[in-house]
Amino acid sequence: MLKPPTQGAVAALHMMQCFAQAGFPKGLINAVTGKGSEIGDYMTTHPKCNAISFTGGDTGLAIARKAAMIPIQMELGGKDVAIVCADADLKLAAANIVKGGFSYSGQRCTAVKLVLVVDSVADELISLIEPGLEKLTVGKPEDDCDITPLVTSASATFVEGLAADALAKGAKPIAGGALRREGSLIWPLAVDHVTADMRLAWEEPFGPVLPIMRVPSVEAAVAHCNASRLALQGCVFTADINRALAVADAMATGTVQVNSAPARGPDHFPFQGFRDSGIGSQGVINSLDFMCKSKSVVINMPQASYSMG
Repeated sequence: MLKPPTQGAVAALHMMQCFAQAGFPKGLINAVTGKGSEIGDYMTTHPKCNAISFTGGDTGLAIARKAAMIPIQMELGGKDVAIVCADADLKLAAANIVKGGFSYSGQRCTAVKLVLVVDSVADELISLIEPGLEKLTVGKPEDDCDITPLVTSASATFVEGLAADALAKGAKPIAGGALRREGSLIWPLAVDHVTADMRLAWEEPFGPVLPIMRVPSVEAAVAHCNASRLALQGCVFTADINRALAVADAMATGTVQVNSAPARGPDHFPFQGFRDSGIGSQGVINSLDFMCKSKSVVINMPQASYSMG
């Protein structure tokens, strides 16, 4: 049973048509559309519901609290950090930060959503991020622009509020940028000097706004990463493999990329989050295991009572 998001229902229904044309038996896969606020509880607490796989945000936490004694698998978003060490290849880091932070207008659970850069290289990193930001095109998807309108006006309002809060508390836009919005379209914005008292340091924007925090050490960066309630993915940029593995081990996130932006990865890779970013693990094998339940039959019968013939 597939319940697509309200904003993406049409694409899901086209996918269901593909299953039908491929010859799937009628009724094997079903789609139900509607507002989650109206039908979500009915579906997830129904006595015939024997597993729940959910992708989204805090709604998943509410579903988990109400679910019966059945398997649940959830991917609930993240605050994916990019930790930039003093010895990092800064050109590589900058390119991955721009691509990771602004592809799909930042509307990815694995987008870079916070840069934690060691003080000593912060200015140089930002000088390398700026040209990448300036090259981003803004407009309509049909014009193949980099930054396009967010999925809803409410989403744009939320992202705008996070950025406005940071700027009001002293964060500084880079590359001559400014907070600009037209309808659901928000221009790409990276803000420097973000501090822990700003919402943007902790909340997931899910849009083209990228916060940059300067930290005194890699240890401080890891501490901030692990203090977040969201822990889906993260990445670390360094030229030292031993440091990379030590930082990756210390980061309490579902996946850590070394010298690359966070990404979903091949389908056979395990994909999971820690803390409020989810429960269970996705990926072909893990998802199949989640949807199955083990059953054992132990036979204890006298040899004379049955025949192998």
